[in-house]
Amino acid sequence: MRTYLIQDLYDDDYDKIVAAFNELDFKSLLDDIYYLPLPAELLQPEQRDHLEECGPYFMALETLRHAAGNQLKLELLVRGRKKIRCSCVCYATASQRKHMIEYLDQFIEELEISV
Repeated sequence: MRTYLIQDLYDDDYDKIVAAFNELDFKSLLDDIYYLPLPAELLQPEQRDHLEECGPYFMALETLRHAAGNQLKLELLVRGRKKIRCSCVCYATASQRKHMIEYLDQFIEELEISV
């Protein structure tokens, strides 16, 4: 699995990030997993065609609390909320990947957390 990993987050910073994701209602049904929505303008043609059937689309972010250092792990796989398996579920394009990595970095920066 391709991922973008942020490591060694202090407990207070980790808690601040998790609280902000909860406030934005990005929480999934699985513990420690958040769904970061992918903007519609970045969808691939097949994803746009499947939006009603498979969407909305997101990238999963796993939050990992660990004594050795807290982590955020962003999967670089575009998933649909309504379907687990479909040809529209695929690794992010360069523009999708760039946007979501920059989104996560900016999100953390706006919380005044240095990484």
